Amino acid sequence: MNKKGPLYALFLSLILLLPGCSSIAVLNPKGPAARTLSDTIILSIVVMLGVLAVVYILYVFVLLKYRAKKSNEDYIPPHEEGNKWLEAIWITIPIIIVAFLSVVTVKTTVDVENVAADYKDQKPLVIYASSSNWKWHFSYPEEGIETVNYVNIPVHRAVEFRLYSFGTISSLWIPQLGGQKYAMSDMLTTLHLSADTVGSYTGRNANFNGKGFAHMEFEALAMTDKDYQEWVKDVKETAGPLTEDEFKNLLKMEYVGRKTYTNTHLSFSPPPGDHGDHMSNNGKEMDMDNGTTEHQDNKEIHPSPAPSSETEFNSEPNPELDEQSTTHEGH
Repeated sequence: MNKKGPLYALFLSLILLLPGCSSIAVLNPKGPAARTLSDTIILSIVVMLGVLAVVYILYVFVLLKYRAKKSNEDYIPPHEEGNKWLEAIWITIPIIIVAFLSVVTVKTTVDVENVAADYKDQKPLVIYASSSNWKWHFSYPEEGIETVNYVNIPVHRAVEFRLYSFGTISSLWIPQLGGQKYAMSDMLTTLHLSADTVGSYTGRNANFNGKGFAHMEFEALAMTDKDYQEWVKDVKETAGPLTEDEFKNLLKMEYVGRKTYTNTHLSFSPPPGDHGDHMSNNGKEMDMDNGTTEHQDNKEIHPSPAPSSETEFNSEPNPELDEQSTTHEGH
């Protein structure tokens, strides 16, 4: 009985912990992309559980059937050269499992990298999401507004996030709406998301990039199209403008709350790359070699730390290496 105690405790723990899986954000999708990812995760878990079940059943069967007994103490099993059918089976089955999961993963990746099938006939809502230490800037070029540390989107509408960074590499992730994608300083990445349920969802930076990493959380509010249009109208009537000086100050500030503006920083600090459809002067101010000139200036507010000139190899002298070096110089 004492030996079975830990086993019973393990099963009891699993029973108590499994109901908590319903609160895992990635398994509670509220959009087509997140639903595709959730289905793939669950399918992968089921396949792996099936493999484990077969392994443990065979393991218990072998232990019970071929265990040592007093009745067969003198038994010596015959020498076996192997069985080609068994060897073929245990090589083929893993190949089939890996191939199946690979096909599912590739199909899922293709699906989430594109606009959801239900919204392919729509013009996506373009939102530029840029990160700086330690906050998120969301620019709506079509509406001409900008928010900091929160983003509002209409439900049943394709949303195209165009990501870049003014500092270190970040990763925008709204678990209940889709997967994550990196935001980098000298290029744009695109993330397609959409929500089919009204609600408030937590977004975060999924890439550990410094001391303020934990503060890079934001609210993603999915609202009806009517409420979204009213929100845009209210912003234009009540919020203040975003000037270039204030934007530079925002970049310098490490921790800020929610902010809203009646214009975007894209007009005086365009993103890297050629996106003249949302820029002034038809995008002619772009410096295509390494992003825009303005973007390069602003990203210097959060420069990457310079590497140390000292390394672990020159912190302590090595007499053997020094002697070899002197010998070679003499020759």
